[in-house]
Amino acid sequence: MTTPTAPTETPAPQAPAADPRLLVRSGGLTGYLDDLRRRLAGGELGSAPVVIGLILIAVIFQSVTGHFLQADNLTNITKYIAGPGLIAVGVVFVLLLGEIDLSLGSVAGVCAAIASVLAVRQGVSEWLAVAAALAAAAAMGALHGLFFARIGVPALVVTLAGMLAWSGLQEYVLGDLGTINNRHDGLIATLDTHFLGDGDIAYAWALAILAPALYLLAQLRTARRRRQAGLTARPTTDIALRAGALAVLALPLAYALNQDRGLPLPLVVLVGVVAGTDFVLRRTAWGRQVFAVGGGIEAARRAGINVARVRISVYMTSATLAGLGGLFIASQQGSADKQLGGGNVLMSAIAAAVIGGTSLFGGRGKTWSALLGILVIQSITTGLDMVHAAQAIQYMITGAVLLAAVVLDSVSRRTRAGAART
Repeated sequence: MTTPTAPTETPAPQAPAADPRLLVRSGGLTGYLDDLRRRLAGGELGSAPVVIGLILIAVIFQSVTGHFLQADNLTNITKYIAGPGLIAVGVVFVLLLGEIDLSLGSVAGVCAAIASVLAVRQGVSEWLAVAAALAAAAAMGALHGLFFARIGVPALVVTLAGMLAWSGLQEYVLGDLGTINNRHDGLIATLDTHFLGDGDIAYAWALAILAPALYLLAQLRTARRRRQAGLTARPTTDIALRAGALAVLALPLAYALNQDRGLPLPLVVLVGVVAGTDFVLRRTAWGRQVFAVGGGIEAARRAGINVARVRISVYMTSATLAGLGGLFIASQQGSADKQLGGGNVLMSAIAAAVIGGTSLFGGRGKTWSALLGILVIQSITTGLDMVHAAQAIQYMITGAVLLAAVVLDSVSRRTRAGAART
């Protein structure tokens, strides 16, 4: 007779680690710090490094010069960022696909040239000239996208060819003179010189109050919809703190601008484009498709996304934004010439997108990163100009900041991969 053996106990399966994105944060300061620690451990740095960098830049140059934070200097910074900032927003779209566009500087130059020739030499209405120039920019982007998405030519080669071709077209359109001055008080000329309400302080205060208020309402609405769907949502206190932080930044800026000439039109256009494109990327089906294609082409194709169409539309969008940026640069310098869009314009735009937090590896980024990044670059440039630093020093410092941003992006990506959150 055999003795019955005791049944062996099967070890209970170990519960998988909870995804930090699905954890409900506890209330109070402790819960906020725990959530921040969890995000940092998972490689979710957000815009914190850029904001800290901007604060350090302001503190350093204010202590060195004594007038970096004066109203007229801040006004000039908000005006100068419009042209390269709009190009940087276009760069963000391309980087979200994990690709690059080397032609955007040339597109900006040829767009400004077309608008100036039509308006000044041909006598066409400036509104029609601007519309024709932007349509030409969109067509250039569509051509790049077709060669890349349909024929399979690498984006680097296509846009490098575009950079050379559009630079030649820019010189051809401008002709032998090479420079066309803007119409005095015309549409293009006033893009850089116009202040809303001719210096009326109400406009700057209205923007500074409306921006945090709209952010608060949008976040509360999103949180309510997520709770109704049974999903985790950001606590109301957290939303209120974020809106308050935005107000703390916006209200002093409004006060400073009103000490000078009021709210500049270039800042309004740039912020409006950034907010609008951010809404499109986060709230529309096309925007989600852009992120999907950047995250994985094969997965996006299997999900039923027309990858070629998304790629073409992205290159059209980036080129159109570059064309608009070229018009602001022409307005700032008072003319369209053969050098517009050359030099370090493209490199500054790419650096702004990357410094602001857009990943070079695709699928991660926001258009707000272009605004933050161009603020960093322009603040450094303005501060170094105020201390009479050589241009070579400016290039080296900007390059070092760009390298630091890329290293941070790579480390953050590796951290996310280690946490199984790619």
